[in-house]
Amino acid sequence: MDAADAGAPAHRPQALLLNFLGALVLDADLPPLPSSTLLDLLADLGVGEAAARATLQRMVARDLLNRGQVGRTAEYTLTARMETVLRRADARVSSPDPFAHPDGGWTLLSYSVPETRRDLRHRVRTRLTWAGFGGVRDGLWLAPGTVDVADVLGPLGEAAGLADAFTAQPMPGTDVTALVHRAWDVPAVRAAHEWFAATWSRPPRVAGSSAQLTLLGADWLHLLQVDPGLPAEHLGPDWPAQASTALYRRTFDALAPAARATLERSLRATGRVA
Repeated sequence: MDAADAGAPAHRPQALLLNFLGALVLDADLPPLPSSTLLDLLADLGVGEAAARATLQRMVARDLLNRGQVGRTAEYTLTARMETVLRRADARVSSPDPFAHPDGGWTLLSYSVPETRRDLRHRVRTRLTWAGFGGVRDGLWLAPGTVDVADVLGPLGEAAGLADAFTAQPMPGTDVTALVHRAWDVPAVRAAHEWFAATWSRPPRVAGSSAQLTLLGADWLHLLQVDPGLPAEHLGPDWPAQASTALYRRTFDALAPAARATLERSLRATGRVA
């Protein structure tokens, strides 16, 4: 393993499947996927069979996959909830400029979760981080652009009533650059971009176009989680966000046709596609 591989994010099996299903299955008018197709994909990505089967079981239990049975073969389709999850993610994953915020403003959010609800606090923080928020101080969060906080926290039910949010513009004299560097680890964000560029500018680290496309999507989603679209004017010279976006689009477009063909061959071999 070289230095670039050593810096690779650790992707959970469910995250890998979400990327595969979003890239190749959502809205593709495919028949149900036999378990062998999903197990083989995860095996190509280094996931053992026991862990892969447990992941499929959990996704069924969480209403992300429907499970059917044809003879001795299990097969899977997307649930309505899964389609919603994938489309919501795709809005940013497939954006031509996912790191930009046209309105140029900010969203300021304050929340308070009782100390006795650490589980809820963790889930709130996780969803805020994915939505692009960085912590300014305890309970006070900032995100670039206008964020639909009700959409972010709504799935958590009771959490929606624990937060107050405002659209905001900095007043004269506010050191926005210092604020950005306080709320986000800017060197770490740059390093994530540089890792993505170094990794996907060379031959992929797994074999097979479907596995490569899945891993590309997982790495890209990780980068989108790390960088919510911080305004480049506060980040130093040669901020790499646009270069990362161009590399992702170029690599995705190169891998996708072969990955789709591979999936169709796999389904044809099982009799799912004529």
